[in-house]
Amino acid sequence: MMAKRLWIKQPLACFDGTQHIESNGIVIEGNTIVEVLAAQQLPSRPCEKVFDARQHVVLPGLINTHHHFYQTLTRAWGPVINQPLFPWLQTLYPVWAKLTPQALRVASEVALAELLLSGCTTTSDHHYLFPVGMEEAIDIQVAAVNHLGMRATLSRGSMSLGEKSGGLPPEETVQAAEAILHDSQRLIDRYHDSREGAMINIALAPCSPFSVTPEIMRESAMLAKEKGVRLHTHLAETLDEEAFCLQRFGLRTVDYLESVGWLSQRTWLAHGIHFNDEEISRLGKEGVAISHCPVSNMRLASGICRTLDLLDAGATISLGVDGSASNDASNMMYEARQALYLQRLRYGTQTITPELVLGWATRGGAKTLGRTDIGEIKVGKQADFALFTLEDIRFSGSHDPLAALLLCGADRADRVMVAGKWRVIEGEIVNIDLPALLNHHRAAAKNLINL
Repeated sequence: MMAKRLWIKQPLACFDGTQHIESNGIVIEGNTIVEVLAAQQLPSRPCEKVFDARQHVVLPGLINTHHHFYQTLTRAWGPVINQPLFPWLQTLYPVWAKLTPQALRVASEVALAELLLSGCTTTSDHHYLFPVGMEEAIDIQVAAVNHLGMRATLSRGSMSLGEKSGGLPPEETVQAAEAILHDSQRLIDRYHDSREGAMINIALAPCSPFSVTPEIMRESAMLAKEKGVRLHTHLAETLDEEAFCLQRFGLRTVDYLESVGWLSQRTWLAHGIHFNDEEISRLGKEGVAISHCPVSNMRLASGICRTLDLLDAGATISLGVDGSASNDASNMMYEARQALYLQRLRYGTQTITPELVLGWATRGGAKTLGRTDIGEIKVGKQADFALFTLEDIRFSGSHDPLAALLLCGADRADRVMVAGKWRVIEGEIVNIDLPALLNHHRAAAKNLINL
């Protein structure tokens, strides 16, 4: 039986992942783009369904490459509002150590819902907290992603270097290497889908140089290579981290990365701020990807990622919202707007354009996650789209529809499609009782702080 054809007809503007294109629309069969029409072109044969997009700016579904879903429970928490990264972490670790499966489920669903409403169709998450009772944390996240109908690369994080051994995390949050590797293999075997159109991928993600041992970094790299999955970690986020690496390992961050077998195309790094010229050259040569997290970097005063230098060297740049305790939002359009402005401070207005940044949020995100089937509006790609209207007061008087999304501050999509299915219609998530979800989430957040 042939899949029904849908024509997203005559969009107000269309961005294909690289540039604005003049298009009469996009034709979809099932979950796949089968035609991208030229300005006056009609579909090659009739379509059973037509969506009039004359009021919509159409983008590829946005792709978030760094997050911590559970942190939606500790947004804007008073004791850490004015702290930099290390004290921020040390204050929050004891709170996060009390996480329960029920709290993680509702935290994940809220993070996913917020992302989806902002036009995000594919997200990653870096979950590294596995205290007693949380052994199936990634399984809980898989269920949440499936419930929202999104795509995700779920990173099996880990912390194995506790306070007693010179690390930052409290002992109740660390795991033995054996347990980490056993669960990593279980999750890959059970959930990782390497086919085109996959909804769930698994990655391996020891948390950071100051929370895991070199041994778990090496073992994770070997397992990832054996199983064909990607590697993710925090690196070069702050000068404190650089000092930690020098003191503990006698190495700068990129030298440490190479020493544990992580300097490869399989790797993507969160933040990637404090690299020197030689390190940027090495990262680019090896094809490492960077998830730029501008809001978190500003919130914690960590620094500004050298995006264009990394791109020129051959690295890939994407965008990540980071955890919702250091942002404190999970909104990809908000993140893209901040990336535009923060990067203009470093490189100027003429080089950091809305098209460049939207490319980081789409095509760059796909490449970062090792995917060739999403992130672009092209024939053969997956039917993942974010559609925005310009009806709100903030857009009144705007002239360039694509630039207006960032310059005027679009933050909520009118329609979102994932794998050929509408997941957001008229700004509301399909089949999700959002008020009820938020009530459960607020109660879980209050309970976590008061435990």
